[in-house]
Amino acid sequence: MNLSLYNYSLCITLTLILFFGLDMLFARVPEKKNFSNFLLSRRMMGVALLILAANYSAHFFFGLRLKVLNVTILVNMTTYFLCYWLFSSALMTLLVENYVTRRRTVLHLSLWLAYSALAAAELLLPAGIRLWATRVLAAVLVIYGLFLAIRLLRTYRRAIRLFENTHSDDIGAYIRWLSIFTYWAAAFGISCALLTFLPDKYVFLWVFAAAPFYIYLYCCYKNYLFFHEQVKTAFREDAGIMEIDSEIPQTPEAQERVEDAKARPDYYSDIAQRIEPWMESEGYCKPGLTLNELSLQFCTNRTYLSEYINTVYQKNFRDWITDLRLESAKRLMMKNPNLKVQEISEQAGFLSLSHFSRTFREKEGCSPAKWRNDYFEQ
Repeated sequence: MNLSLYNYSLCITLTLILFFGLDMLFARVPEKKNFSNFLLSRRMMGVALLILAANYSAHFFFGLRLKVLNVTILVNMTTYFLCYWLFSSALMTLLVENYVTRRRTVLHLSLWLAYSALAAAELLLPAGIRLWATRVLAAVLVIYGLFLAIRLLRTYRRAIRLFENTHSDDIGAYIRWLSIFTYWAAAFGISCALLTFLPDKYVFLWVFAAAPFYIYLYCCYKNYLFFHEQVKTAFREDAGIMEIDSEIPQTPEAQERVEDAKARPDYYSDIAQRIEPWMESEGYCKPGLTLNELSLQFCTNRTYLSEYINTVYQKNFRDWITDLRLESAKRLMMKNPNLKVQEISEQAGFLSLSHFSRTFREKEGCSPAKWRNDYFEQ
């Protein structure tokens, strides 16, 4: 093993995660009730990082891997097992209020203790069996990590569907880093379980690989501080409707009755009568429009209105509003060739010029300015 590279990689990574862990644990946040979940999440992440820092410290100061390789592998895996739960719970706390309960905490800590006991018992096995036992424990670690990652991704996607069906603005963009980080964490966690078996001369690569992972995590938490309150408010506005269609009966007979009712020409007539004049007056250009606000304006419930939009326009609420705003922006550009793109963005109901430009490019394949130039050159 190249000791200088190994120690250098440990020193850099240890310094980073020690700083990140302490900052996440003790840095202050705005003293508002809405930040309680964020604070709990960040502190759990800070604890996880400090546990990893303790693991790295044992390697750096005591040369653990150089002395007892098998013990080192087992220590690494038991550390990762605990940190998997802390990482996933920290992120779930940002998506689900009161996710961390005593029962859930006791369950996962008990699983970790059982896993640690099995790892300790493995040291008593004969050398020939010990390698296979280590591989089994590594497989269990990978399965546990994948289970936590899949559950987190499902919760994230459900939250994204919620926002797409209830908010005209892209609230999901504020939590997209959760998905990116979870995929990265799953890949990195699995690699940790496997790469801990690397030959000694390559182990510094595994240690170095951790640095960008933790830097990304830290920067995401710092950035999310500015958006957490907006996301939290959106969650609370939509409490109890994590699935828009959850109120629709699910039995085959009931579903058949609902489909028959939808087939009637007058099923959505009341919504159609209210929505047409609203569209003509360009009510969709109001910034921050939500499904709840629109349903109150139309004197109907959110589920019925969402069902109408999904059925008639074949779009979720956000895509429907976005398309209407883009058409409004095009009309503004055609009628007012000297109007600035910033003014067009504001009048069409977009919260920011960057969001308008990005959305316009995704839909039309070019920037708003180029689209306008091409239009007047025709």
